[in-house]
Amino acid sequence: MRKASYATIYAGLAVLLIITLFISVRVGAVELSYDKILGILVKRLGMATTASFTHVEEQVFLQIRLPRVILGALVGASLSVSGALMQSLFRNPIVEPGLVGTSSGSALGAAFVFVMGKSIAGAYADVLGPFLLPIFAFAGGFTATMIVYRLSNIFGKTNVNTMILAGIAVNAMANGGTGFFSYVARDPQARSITFWNLGTLSGADWNGVLIVGVSTALGILFSLRQAKALNALMLGEEEAGYLGVRTESLKRRVILVNTFLVAMATSLVGVIAFVGLIVPHMLRLVRSSDNRFLIIGSALLGAIILNLADLVARVLVAPSEFPIGIITAFVGAPVFLYMLISNTRKMQKGGFYA
Repeated sequence: MRKASYATIYAGLAVLLIITLFISVRVGAVELSYDKILGILVKRLGMATTASFTHVEEQVFLQIRLPRVILGALVGASLSVSGALMQSLFRNPIVEPGLVGTSSGSALGAAFVFVMGKSIAGAYADVLGPFLLPIFAFAGGFTATMIVYRLSNIFGKTNVNTMILAGIAVNAMANGGTGFFSYVARDPQARSITFWNLGTLSGADWNGVLIVGVSTALGILFSLRQAKALNALMLGEEEAGYLGVRTESLKRRVILVNTFLVAMATSLVGVIAFVGLIVPHMLRLVRSSDNRFLIIGSALLGAIILNLADLVARVLVAPSEFPIGIITAFVGAPVFLYMLISNTRKMQKGGFYA
């Protein structure tokens, strides 16, 4: 059976993403009809509309619902592209973006802000207040990743196995730090830390959309430039070297862009697991392991999956909100176990990742 072309898959995913976005902006605690949504958009374009909607509905759509679904799509794309990069770097389909400590480091930085509050900004508290959480979350993720990278960089050469072990240790230390802040925090602060660690898009706004939009676009463009080199790396480090790939430089670039994508996304929405793990694997089953395909396909499919997860989170216990991380964990964990068993069988048979 002939597989679908890349263009066909991209087109199908793009159409599915648009449909998902339209459904997602309509459904929630305040349900909006498509007539009202189109009427609001027409009004914003400065044209007359016959649709009837209240000021509250207009503000819910423009200031809450629309930035939320766009941010969800961008975060899903970032995490999925990061997952594709890390799986290619480690040549293993069961690796996820947080393996090198980025997510847990971001969680530690966020927990620090929740406990300490605006006092850490001193005289600049009023100016820096809204940006403290993303700044410290990004700094925590970046610092944790750099520690893992330095520990794995033995005698100027990055050892992938050492990086995995260092990532486990740094993740444990960061999780311990987050647990400490949860222990010393007051009840409202502890609840904020817990809820943030489970992932949420409830704080989405247009500033967040702008920040993650820029980081996602830059990350995808940079990732596409590394796609051919990552394809060569899947043959093995020595073989890639024979093909002219500077493997050490490639590892550094991939680690940096992974940190950039994950830390920027995590700093605004919290820790969301399994999206970066399962999306690239699903695309490999659909078509191939070519990173040029995986990067673009992961961005589209990741945006779809995270928006669907957020849609479920908003309607499952409406008008309250269910943490996205719990939904992705319930779906992602069984998929991960299937991947683990499938990958073990392939290695025993001398499969692609053997």
